[in-house]
Amino acid sequence: MKKLVMLFLLIPFIGSAQDKGTHFEHGLTWVQVKEKAKKENKYLLVDCFTTWCGPCKYMSNTIFPQDKMGDFFNKNFVNVKVQFDKTTGDSEEVKGWYKDADSIGKAYGIKAYPTFLIFSPNGDLVHRIVGGGDVDGFIAKAEKALHPETQYYTLLKKFEAGSMSPQAIKELVAVAEAAYDPDNSAKLSAAYLKTQTNLYTKENLDFLSRSIKDSKSEGFELMLKNRKKIDAILGKDKVDKILSDVVLKENIYPLLRSATVNLDSLIAVVKAKYPSIELNRSTSLLQVQFYEKTQKWIKYQPAVLSYMEKYGKDADGPTLNSFAWTVFENCEDADCIAAALSWSKRSVEKTQHKDAAILDTYANLLYKMGKKEEAIVIEQQGLDLVSAEEKGNYQKTLDKMKKGEKTWVNK
Repeated sequence: MKKLVMLFLLIPFIGSAQDKGTHFEHGLTWVQVKEKAKKENKYLLVDCFTTWCGPCKYMSNTIFPQDKMGDFFNKNFVNVKVQFDKTTGDSEEVKGWYKDADSIGKAYGIKAYPTFLIFSPNGDLVHRIVGGGDVDGFIAKAEKALHPETQYYTLLKKFEAGSMSPQAIKELVAVAEAAYDPDNSAKLSAAYLKTQTNLYTKENLDFLSRSIKDSKSEGFELMLKNRKKIDAILGKDKVDKILSDVVLKENIYPLLRSATVNLDSLIAVVKAKYPSIELNRSTSLLQVQFYEKTQKWIKYQPAVLSYMEKYGKDADGPTLNSFAWTVFENCEDADCIAAALSWSKRSVEKTQHKDAAILDTYANLLYKMGKKEEAIVIEQQGLDLVSAEEKGNYQKTLDKMKKGEKTWVNK
């Protein structure tokens, strides 16, 4: 009997632990959840997630359980989680939502996770949040769903009714992009640009460049035909950079997932398709990045040397350091290492000898080139700059240099 009494005493504490932070409904159907929101005169928050989504897990495990989140969402919303993938370990409750999850996904165009749909107490979709965030930032986003003047879908209706100023349309474009709504983003962008009597201002051209999503966008053709005029406003070679980004995104990036892709052939095809666009700089950098990612070091070495010879003059410190470190770890050719050493030296100078990681790269390249004493001095400078937690790794490298041992692994 004593044990039973203890168990009953614990029940309230167990319940309060389960309700810590944001309360999400369980055991209700989609229809019942909407009815509950209407009955309580609360907005309805639908957390659309998948089991494989990292940000979804972060929101569920770290953000929603916090008291501040619970205070806000439990007061203003009925909250429900809807799983959008299917796994062998799904509970009966999750399986019971399969059909509704499919219909919600199709009806509201769920393409990214987490997506948070927010409905009014009457069941009308009024707002959308894509992606997670910290407590204060996420509450600020959700707060907008409570007011008609900041509800995304309410503003869309106002736009469609033709009662929105050009500036308001422009601002709504950014909201549409944040809501991962490309169709309405494109529609709003086109509508805003039609209100402008002069497209050739820096502000409008910057906006136009952001609105170009593919080669069929109106801005793509406009920039292609007016390159010199637009470059005079935005800066030299700016149009080629904008257009080449679109061309690569449309014609090359989707094909890079294939294990048998021939990047050089793809680049040749795209250059033939768009002969009037200067693609060399963008494609040269893509080759460097692709061969590094796929660990094709025989191709990486000439690619990075060629890129740096042509375009390295403008490289910033982190880029110089990144290329130099990749060469240090993966290339044995003396000329390539010597080139990387020069890049590393520039990155050290650009950061005024105050970046420990960049000093470490420089020291390692000096050491690989046989300049042991100079390498030890530079590595010690890096060691002196790092926190106590990081000193161990730098000290190991320094000890290896002093002993004459390799600080790299042969590939």
